[in-house]
Amino acid sequence: MNKKNIFRTLAVAAVATVAMTSCDNSAPKMDDKSQASEQTAPAELKIAYVEVDSIMTQYTFCKDYTEILQKKGQNIQNTLASKQRALEQAAANFQQKLQQNAYTREQAEGIQASLQKQAADLEGLNQRLSGEFQTETDKYNNALRDSIQHFLAKYNKDKKFSIILSKAGDNLLYADKAFDITSEVVAGLNKAYKKPAAKAEAKKAAEAPAKK
Repeated sequence: MNKKNIFRTLAVAAVATVAMTSCDNSAPKMDDKSQASEQTAPAELKIAYVEVDSIMTQYTFCKDYTEILQKKGQNIQNTLASKQRALEQAAANFQQKLQQNAYTREQAEGIQASLQKQAADLEGLNQRLSGEFQTETDKYNNALRDSIQHFLAKYNKDKKFSIILSKAGDNLLYADKAFDITSEVVAGLNKAYKKPAAKAEAKKAAEAPAKK
């Protein structure tokens, strides 16, 4: 399973605009000669960026939960494939015996109806398990986004950047490496990450078959 698909919202999650230089929070006063209020701009605009690919490959959260999703996805595939093979075998047996005139008309119609129901049930199971997997993926994406945003809010109390951007592929045409804070962010994220819970979840996902 491709990490970029699993964490497809990472680029959005890593984009944070934090700690803008404090402005006057009082209501703007209107000048009699002008109806436009003036806004105080930051004295100095401090910008930094984070490499999204590095977070995906170096942040332990991403690696652990990618493993969890891969195992859950594999369990789902195995369950569906097993049921599909059983249904195909049953259909082949039915067709063979039908050609041998092994059934009465009523028996044949009953078996055919049963096979059709099994096919419909399999499709329903496919949709349900796919929906559950998508829900799990969304949950981890949200947790990833929240962990990054929470860390950046704390990190920026001292750094006081005006804007922290995400850099993924060529979404930024040029970025001076002097503004790259990726290593600091990844190190901070990994330090704050509580790994044991994720490992327990990964083991559980590997051992538990998909619900049928």
